[in-house]
Amino acid sequence: MIPLLSLASPSPSASGTGSTVVGHSMPLPGAAPWLPLVALGLGLVLLVWFGFKAVRYLRADTETRASIRQAARIRRTWPRLARNLGLTTTDHVPTLVQQLTSKDGNTPSPRILTPKIHTQADRFGVKVQLATVAKVGLVEVQRHAEHLADAWRCTRVSVDLGKPGQLTLRAVRNEPLHVVRRYTPTGLPPRDLTRWGLGVDEYARDVTLRTGNISGITVAGVPGSGKTSMQNCLIARLAPSDAVQFVVLDGKVSRAEEGDYADVIDRISHFVGDDLEAAHELFERLVRLRSDRSSAVRPTLGSTNMWDKGPTRAWPLVVVIIDEAHTYFRDYKGSDPKTKRLAALTAENARLVEDLVKKGRNVGILTILATQKATGDAIPTFIRDVCAVSLSFAQKTTEAAVAALGEEIRNWPDHSPLQLQDARYVGVAVMAREGHKGFLRVRLPYVTAADLAHVAQASTHLTADPFTLLATPPGLRLTKDDTPHADAA
Repeated sequence: MIPLLSLASPSPSASGTGSTVVGHSMPLPGAAPWLPLVALGLGLVLLVWFGFKAVRYLRADTETRASIRQAARIRRTWPRLARNLGLTTTDHVPTLVQQLTSKDGNTPSPRILTPKIHTQADRFGVKVQLATVAKVGLVEVQRHAEHLADAWRCTRVSVDLGKPGQLTLRAVRNEPLHVVRRYTPTGLPPRDLTRWGLGVDEYARDVTLRTGNISGITVAGVPGSGKTSMQNCLIARLAPSDAVQFVVLDGKVSRAEEGDYADVIDRISHFVGDDLEAAHELFERLVRLRSDRSSAVRPTLGSTNMWDKGPTRAWPLVVVIIDEAHTYFRDYKGSDPKTKRLAALTAENARLVEDLVKKGRNVGILTILATQKATGDAIPTFIRDVCAVSLSFAQKTTEAAVAALGEEIRNWPDHSPLQLQDARYVGVAVMAREGHKGFLRVRLPYVTAADLAHVAQASTHLTADPFTLLATPPGLRLTKDDTPHADAA
């Protein structure tokens, strides 16, 4: 029989005499006394982290709480969902650790690489940052956007480029682009005339439109999609500044009081309707103004670029709005004298507007061309293709979307203006991301007719004739009736 081991064990003393230790357990070999402290510290960190999450959840509104739960579900189901959709890659190349630990003659098993994700919830949905892996990038994720939306129980998933090696996915549960926004003019001049607050994007972030140091903007979209509302909102924002003057040509009406600019006519220095003769005359005057400014910019401002100093009352930014631009560029066909005359006028109009767009940037002339389809027959390509900024509201055909935004929009189907035909997207436009690949969808605010008329009437005294300002002696300012008035002391 094997005797049971005793808990008491003899231990020789230094003097050689034996002694017995009873009921005392020896410390484990290699055990560090600071391990309990580390465990306690980690426990406290986890407790604080869970507490922070709990407080954030409890303080959030109902919509944000739903998004937080949605984000948790996305993180929990992502590894399985990524495999099912093929958004993983198999790495057959063994790592250094696998090579060192594998037995001789055995090939390490391949690894399944799943893109790592990080989520951020807000009241509209979840933003997912996805780290790309080999063979899983923008195109692959875009292809499965609808499947992701179904799995994540949201209305849509848009995919955009983020930082290098990263994609930004927007899982929209409550569409911010559906929320109609109103702009109420403050009556105060804008602090910065180089950028205009355009609206908010699908992440509910503010979006600005560059209006400084550019000479041309094209705006396209089907009737009633928001083009003219955008122009009126721009006028409402800039009207309180004496450093901005407006010239408007509206090709769908004959007189100002008939159209969409009737409420702001008091703040417009010159207006022309669908009369091609009058439009041609105004375009000629604008080109002469551009030429005179080009000659005077260095002697007057000490620089060849007006934007080095910025617009002033004496040298204002001239915003030329050409609404329903196709009216002025139409290619008339026929051999009778009247048709030939109209064809000559529209061809000359195109040449004059080309001059403004190509040469107006450094002298402070900004031309905005709005039309339904920005195809070459509506806006000649030699004008359209040199405009620095392009926006498109809803479109019905791919041809129209490409004409408005360029061939690149084909690679971004979830940002295409073809997706904006729903009535809830009236006032939503697509524009290229400045300095980055891809496009933005932006909800523009609207301004009521009453607010528009009020801001125009309150600033009518700031309206001046830009064609005579260069000849105005210092110390004088011009009002809309072109009569000089001495500045107040």
